[in-house]
Amino acid sequence: MKVVVIGGTGLIGSKLVSKLNEHGHEAVPAAPNTGVNTLTGEGLAEVLQGASVVVDVSNSPSFEDEAVMEFFRTSTTNLLKAEANAGVTHHVALSVVGTERLQESGYFRAKQAQEELIKSSGIPYSIVHATQFFEFMKGIAEAATDGGTVRLAPANIRPVFSDDVAATVGRTAVGTPVNGVVEVAGPETFRLDELIRKGLAAKNDPREVVTDVHARYFDAELGEDTLLPGADAHIAETRFADWLAQQQ
Repeated sequence: MKVVVIGGTGLIGSKLVSKLNEHGHEAVPAAPNTGVNTLTGEGLAEVLQGASVVVDVSNSPSFEDEAVMEFFRTSTTNLLKAEANAGVTHHVALSVVGTERLQESGYFRAKQAQEELIKSSGIPYSIVHATQFFEFMKGIAEAATDGGTVRLAPANIRPVFSDDVAATVGRTAVGTPVNGVVEVAGPETFRLDELIRKGLAAKNDPREVVTDVHARYFDAELGEDTLLPGADAHIAETRFADWLAQQQ
């Protein structure tokens, strides 16, 4: 089965390409550095020839509200049009658990717009909602930092290892389209403030984590369970402490 992976040279994409190829599929990475640009349409028709499945794990280079909305609307529209022309029979996209509950955030409004375009395209689809990756904890801390202080809400979160996300996306891609959402999360629930505190301590980072129920998460205020998946989520195996130990 030929599977084209949009964003196939990034964190999730590169792992996904490797996993699919190991299982005997023809996984083709597609990204600007391979000559495929979903914003301009460059290379799309060529790379999609003979493809049964397209997996979109790309992300916007800018998180600024207008730029991120433009990225997801334009790239998704171009991609879905090219897929329809090529006869692709399964579109898979990676999104985020809680997207529909985080609409104060420009980034998550853009992800919601992406999902709506996919649902209305007429192409059979599966959307994978993942909780935040272990690898993104650094970015979450940076976004919440003011001077030497990291201000975070005590919201619950089940972070997940990127390898486990790639495995779930891969299984979804070679399966039957669900025409709905599949969720994947890590095996443990943390409070967001405590999780970042653990991560910073493990790296001897001197920043102080301050708990603030009104602290914004990428411009959105969090409820206690905003970031948690539903009861039917696939629960990955890798624990945060084990991943931290690997990093050290």
